[in-house]
Order: sequence, then C-alpha cells, then structure tokens
Amino acid sequence: MGIADSFKDKAEQAIDKIGGDRVKQGVEKAGDKVDEMTGGKYASHVDKGQDAASDYIDRMDDNSNR
Repeated sequence: MGIADSFKDKAEQAIDKIGGDRVKQGVEKAGDKVDEMTGGKYASHVDKGQDAASDYIDRMDDNSNR
C-alpha cells in the first residue's frame, strides 16, 4: 500500500467519523501551518494540494451520504 492509498483510507475514515467539512478545515489549517513554517515559499504548491484534497473529500463525502 502506497502513501496515496494510506491517505485515502485515513481520509475516508475521518469523513465517516467527523464529516467532510471538519476534515477540510483540518486540511486548511495544516496547509496554513506549512505556509507559516516555510515563509510562504511553497504556497502555490500547498494551495494546489489543499485544493486537490478538498475536491477528494467532497467526492468521498457525497458518496458516503448516499
């Protein structure tokens, strides 16, 4: 199992347990912390990762509500 598979499994568990909105808030906070710690040097990369994670969370949250 690769890191992406591990992330997907953990994300699905978190979405089921606390909901997609709270998971997305955590992703945003984590990205903000990375930006803070790097002085914004990688902000565009962090934002891209946050957007991808948010999109994935939305898809998983929609699937779990069916």
